Amino acid sequence: MTDPNKSSFILDFGSIYDELNFTYNDTDFNLNPETQPCDTFRIPDAVIVVVGVFYVLVFLLALPGNLVVGLVIGLSKRSLPPSDLYLLHLAVADILLTVTLPFWATSVTKGWVFGDAMCKIVTILQELSFYSSILFLTCISIDRYMVIVRATEARRANRQQVSWGVCAAVWSVGALLSLPGLLNSSFKSQSSSMILCAEQYDPGHADAWRLATRILRQTLGFLIPLAIMLPCYGVTIKRLLHIRGGFQRQRAMRVIVSVVVAFLLCWTPYHIAVMADTFFRSKVVPYQCPARMAVDQAMFATQSLGLLHSCVNPVLYAFVGEKFRRNLFQIMKKIGVLKRTSVTRSSRSSLSSEITSTFM
Repeated sequence: MTDPNKSSFILDFGSIYDELNFTYNDTDFNLNPETQPCDTFRIPDAVIVVVGVFYVLVFLLALPGNLVVGLVIGLSKRSLPPSDLYLLHLAVADILLTVTLPFWATSVTKGWVFGDAMCKIVTILQELSFYSSILFLTCISIDRYMVIVRATEARRANRQQVSWGVCAAVWSVGALLSLPGLLNSSFKSQSSSMILCAEQYDPGHADAWRLATRILRQTLGFLIPLAIMLPCYGVTIKRLLHIRGGFQRQRAMRVIVSVVVAFLLCWTPYHIAVMADTFFRSKVVPYQCPARMAVDQAMFATQSLGLLHSCVNPVLYAFVGEKFRRNLFQIMKKIGVLKRTSVTRSSRSSLSSEITSTFM
């Protein structure tokens, strides 16, 4: 026999539920667009092909140039001055970056096909060369400042022994900055069937890890080197303006200006894009999809621009230098590539000789 009170309760609850359901369906529900995930950044197929070809071209240009620089400096029978030693290590850093390009060219067009271990190795090599290159550029700027502006102190200091310690420190800092590359692994993309090689953080701590590693990289790998390079080269140019010897002075100043401009053009856009991306991810800047997509595109484009610096370095620091060309011609003469060569000498003041050996 059915309990009338229980029956009455069920009927009453059903009517209440119907009322609630009717009220919910009759209410407009508007989504907040700022809380919705952005569309995945997709690279057009034509752009993928262009980027792949670009990586190959940079590889073909940068590898021979940096190898020649390394061989000419490394085969020198004399003990290397600090500027040449830093230039040699800079060439090694650029070579390390260059050898990773075929892997990334293949990855852009076909996906990552080299396995998880190679993903970590290639990423670490790229990051190591990425930041070691910038730090060696900073060392060169300091050395040139010492030679031109602090010439007396530079002669007294044991610069050769110090320079070897500086090189060891630069590689150590570069290795430290490259350690986050261990977090990279190969995984299947959610938006396509391609295998990617990219950073994978623990979802619970992803924002904190990303913010910490980026602050470390941006500070030690860009802001501090830039804060050192600009004053060093600025004071050096000011000093050169007060030195007699027009042709040598103008040529040295052109090299300095070219170095600073090339560095700023190649690296500043990428680091600005990374900083903007960090601001979005850390919610310092409001999260909006159009701006977020623009930052993703900027990071993709400017990273490729930064790779050009490995092609520029041999030209700016070596091939425009008279001393480097003289040594290169001598080596080519010994191996029979050239039958004869001319060696120019200069008998200027000691400071002008320092300028020639450092900038030329």
